[in-house]
Amino acid sequence: SPLVMIEYSSPNTNKPLHLGHVRNNLLGWALANVMAANGNKVVKTNIVNDRGIHICKSMLAWLKYGNGETPESSGKKGDHLVGDYYVLFNNMLKEECEKLGCEDKDAPIMKEAQEMLFKWESGDKEVVDLWKKMNGWVYDGFDVTYERLGVSFEKIYYESQTYLLGKELVNEGLENGVLYRREDGSVWCDLRNEGLDEKLLLRKDGTSVYMTQDLGTAQLRYEEYQPKKLIYVVGNEQNYHFDVLKRVLVRLGREWGNDIEHLSYGMVELPNGKMKSREGTVVDADDLMDQMVKTAKAV
Repeated sequence: SPLVMIEYSSPNTNKPLHLGHVRNNLLGWALANVMAANGNKVVKTNIVNDRGIHICKSMLAWLKYGNGETPESSGKKGDHLVGDYYVLFNNMLKEECEKLGCEDKDAPIMKEAQEMLFKWESGDKEVVDLWKKMNGWVYDGFDVTYERLGVSFEKIYYESQTYLLGKELVNEGLENGVLYRREDGSVWCDLRNEGLDEKLLLRKDGTSVYMTQDLGTAQLRYEEYQPKKLIYVVGNEQNYHFDVLKRVLVRLGREWGNDIEHLSYGMVELPNGKMKSREGTVVDADDLMDQMVKTAKAV
């Protein structure tokens, strides 16, 4: 029977799961059941966005203001603890920008976060150890939420293990002229002749972006499973991203890029607009389940 891989959940390790993730998890889980009932061999997969600038933001805020706080010392779930520092970082960033009258990217704290990311990608021991510690807290928290929600995965990929493969693909694309390097050193794919835009694949300092790791993860999945279909359950704000992902893979000579399908769905919005983790305006998944149980008991 044909093998179908379904990616869903895809959390970041800088914050707990929220209402949007609940919707995503339940959609992915349901789709997997429907596909299996129709005679497909289904592999449920998750890519954990466990590295990158947003993870460094939580790490930096904890380093500066955490005073060694841990899930044990605070009595908080690990994912909630780390998420609080993500919010704190963004508050600090706002303050600095207002004080200095600068844009986000020029704020000293933002430059520090970029520096930390560069150190992480260079294998700096202190940064890597802190990263492992804080991610460990988050995974403990995620496990509790997933179990309670009733969803699971056959295979979990981690961005930290796929981004280098993505960089290899980018270099291959540079060598055979499919991609190009700008004067500042950043690498792009020009899709304007296909009615799209130019897409950044590597930053000028050589650090990778989401698309870099998505290329690597897709390649790894194809090598490991040769799926007949690879379905990504991701919100509709990423429609363009997946359109580009398919085209870049095909340009890199990976014809199976055409077997990628994006199950796109509308985002969850609150009465006061879009949820923003960095501003703390989210409906938390754990709180939501607590509330549901209370409501059910009351009813």
